[in-house]
Amino acid sequence: MTCEEFVELVTAFLEGTLDEAAEHAFVAHLAECPGCERYLDQFRATIAELGELPPESLPDETRERLLDAFRTWRRP
Repeated sequence: MTCEEFVELVTAFLEGTLDEAAEHAFVAHLAECPGCERYLDQFRATIAELGELPPESLPDETRERLLDAFRTWRRP
C-alpha cells in the first residue's frame, strides 16, 4: 500500500468499514510508515477536537480552510 492509498482509506478504517484484506494492508503499512502513523494520529486528534462541533458553528472561511487542508495534504 502506498501513502496515498493509506490516506484515502483513513476514514473507512476509522469507521470500521474496510474489508479484511484492505484493513490488513492498512495496518501493515501503518506499522512501517512513521509519516502515516503521524497522519492517523493527527486525524484522530482533529476528530476529537472538532468532531463535537456542528458544522454550522464554524465560520464558512474556517470550514473551507480545514477542508482544503485535508484535500491538499501530502506526505512530507
